Amino acid sequence: MDDEDWRRFITAYHHEHPGITEQLFSLADTSPYAWLAEPLVGVEGAVLDLACGSAPTRDQLPDADWVGIDLSAAELAEAARRGRGPLVRAGADALPMAFASAGAVCAAMCLPVLTPLPQVLAEIRRVLRPGGTLAALVPSQSGLSPSGVLGWLRVMAALRAVRQPWPNPQARDGLAALLRDAGFRVRCDQRRVFTLAIDSADAAALLAEALYLPGLTARRAQAAKRSLARWAAPGRRLELPLRRVVADLPTEQPSQEPR
Repeated sequence: MDDEDWRRFITAYHHEHPGITEQLFSLADTSPYAWLAEPLVGVEGAVLDLACGSAPTRDQLPDADWVGIDLSAAELAEAARRGRGPLVRAGADALPMAFASAGAVCAAMCLPVLTPLPQVLAEIRRVLRPGGTLAALVPSQSGLSPSGVLGWLRVMAALRAVRQPWPNPQARDGLAALLRDAGFRVRCDQRRVFTLAIDSADAAALLAEALYLPGLTARRAQAAKRSLARWAAPGRRLELPLRRVVADLPTEQPSQEPR
């Protein structure tokens, strides 16, 4: 799947499922969004929430000069419905912000799927002021216990999928290295394993819907939901390893926007 096909898939997916990631994370034992937002509390200057979706980090940063940006009108409508703002419709590869105008950028679960990633990272560098902070939350492939591996094998088998075909798989456990190569100074790179409560048919259906699987047919999706509903049970937990990378833009930056 090339970048254009992927963008069409992502656009349609979020039109049909606004707020889906926030809904999935509501099943977690503790909030991944709260963990992501911790390094941004008290940051001076504007906080740009990149590909903000339904804008769950807004609630975690109530005192920040926060602005959410997303290309999906449906996601922004869901964020507005929840009373979160201000919101701007724009792509992550062409941010409508001035050079060095943001004190921080928040990127929740978006860097593995945004394209083209080099341009997205260049835009983050452009809008961050020298010394500004990027806090990113991404899925991790490591950290699962043996039972956690078995749980995900069960989920993916029900969906008849081997993996999620993200365009930037290197922006998961390799995100810190990517950011260093892009000119950021990595402050910390941490992994934490959350657990999702898959204790009902509704939770199982939400899990099946929340994965990016472009080749998944409606018939296969319904069959997977039925299979996972049978697997769901009180006390059923599914491990979710996530990685939080916090990086700063070095202060040795040009004093004005390059021409």
